[in-house]
Amino acid sequence: MRFVGYGAGAVGGVVGALLHRAGHDVVLVARGEHLAAVQATGLTLRWPGGSSVEQIGAVGHPGDVDWRGDEVVLVGVKSDATLPAAVELVRAAPPSITVVSLQNAVANEPTLLRFFAHVYGVCVMAPTGHLEPGVVEAHCHPTPAILDIGRYPDGVDVTCRSVAAAFEDAGMVSEPRADIMRWKYRKLVMNLGNAVQAACGSLEGVDELRDLIRGEAAAVLDAAGIEPISAADDAARRGDILRLGEVGERPRSGGSSWQSLERRTGSVESDYLNGEIVWLGRRYGVATPANELIRREATRLAAERSAPGTVDPRKLLAQLSR
Repeated sequence: MRFVGYGAGAVGGVVGALLHRAGHDVVLVARGEHLAAVQATGLTLRWPGGSSVEQIGAVGHPGDVDWRGDEVVLVGVKSDATLPAAVELVRAAPPSITVVSLQNAVANEPTLLRFFAHVYGVCVMAPTGHLEPGVVEAHCHPTPAILDIGRYPDGVDVTCRSVAAAFEDAGMVSEPRADIMRWKYRKLVMNLGNAVQAACGSLEGVDELRDLIRGEAAAVLDAAGIEPISAADDAARRGDILRLGEVGERPRSGGSSWQSLERRTGSVESDYLNGEIVWLGRRYGVATPANELIRREATRLAAERSAPGTVDPRKLLAQLSR
């Protein structure tokens, strides 16, 4: 099985590096300084207590991949980049490839299904980091990630089991799940707090703001007839598998949205996390002012290249109470 990692940032880079370390055939599609660093010196993978440099093949465009037609493409770009990535991919790759969404949010799989017949979703539980070119970090050890996988929109097949086995071979935990999107909706609810953390850090009022946001999500999903797995089932699945540790002398600064602001990328995926709740709310007539407000704030910070943790949540709460 040959893997093409389309997007070699935090999650995509860590998973690609782990698969490569386990002896799997891997090529990465990356961009800019990160691509240049990987091509020049390899991809550095760091974890609590150790590191390695993986000499992985890396290209800047899917058109530069030597396609055979049986590849498994692990899509690791942020959700706002899924559509342009799919357009690039469909122009370069044979239609027979398998496409796996290694992403948060729930809009990626239906987007990918417009272009490819064989689409799979992964519920990503992987505290990772990517703050400098050529370096990715796995913040849990000895097990770096839980990557349960299922066919989209539902079901389990031979390919699903094969990819799960490859993840397991690389030291991660993975189970095939026919109801993978129910797991991804639970992860979506958890990820609604990413924009709060990115915008407000740990300032007073973040807990109240996060509760409002998740309360809106519960009402929206109920109105839409969407039933995620329970929080108890999610907690039981995680158990004590993922054990956070420090990588080098720097503790994990924050989640993926925080890291996007920290790297001044100019974009953040809140439109596809909190924005999913806003979209569903508009479809089903449920008000979602807290999700809309934090979505706009995170997007503004990204566009202005502002630092994370600079918004006072008490001011946002005051706006919501008017």
